[in-house]
Amino acid sequence: MPKNTHSPALTKHHKIALAGVAALGAASIAFSAVPSSADTTVTGSPETAAKVVYGTEQIKDVKGSVTDQLALQNLKVEAIAAKQKAAGAHTLHVAHVKQAHAAHVKHVAAQAAKQAAATKAAKARAAQQAASRAAQRPQVQQVVAKTYGNNLDGWIRQALDIMKAKGIPGSYSGLHRNIMRESSGNPMAINNWDINAINGIPSKGLLQVIPPTFSTYHVAGTSWDIYNPVANITAAANYAAHRYGSIDNVNSAY
Repeated sequence: MPKNTHSPALTKHHKIALAGVAALGAASIAFSAVPSSADTTVTGSPETAAKVVYGTEQIKDVKGSVTDQLALQNLKVEAIAAKQKAAGAHTLHVAHVKQAHAAHVKHVAAQAAKQAAATKAAKARAAQQAASRAAQRPQVQQVVAKTYGNNLDGWIRQALDIMKAKGIPGSYSGLHRNIMRESSGNPMAINNWDINAINGIPSKGLLQVIPPTFSTYHVAGTSWDIYNPVANITAAANYAAHRYGSIDNVNSAY
């Protein structure tokens, strides 16, 4: 045998409507069996017997009342269904709005992450390029300024450094020996009695240099003051190098 099929569950309002239809149908069948002008007698004991009379107008009134009730119930059912449909549509709209908002937030976050990654990469490239440029620049060696004492030892050592840079030969001992013989280490010494003095060009300074010789053999970068210790030593050593090969070769007046 084929299985019974079940219809969808009936709501309370549908059940009431169906009950009304069933009652109306039963009443219609009963009334149609009896003429409108006839009388119906219920048999039984004399004490309980009663006459029931059914009229056509009564049947019409019952039918109209049931029909109105059914129409009202249908309207109510339709109103409830419409309300539920509207609520479902609103829920679906809210879900779509939330989904769209979530997608927008995700897109914004992705764009921000992309921008941050691009900025980080740009900074890394800039740092790498700066490091590359720094590596390509020639390294500048810092030279600490050398200091010399303001005394005979300091003057000789400073003069030797200048002589070395200019290619003028000479040693510490050669300079010191000649200085002590010529001026005893006095940078302001002057000879006012020899032939040079008589000629008006007295010897001056640590190595007793006459002005014409100082001007001719002056070493660039030193003072033009003949009494300046370093300028006097370097000019005298330069003259001795040209005349004797080196100040070290001078052992007497020169």
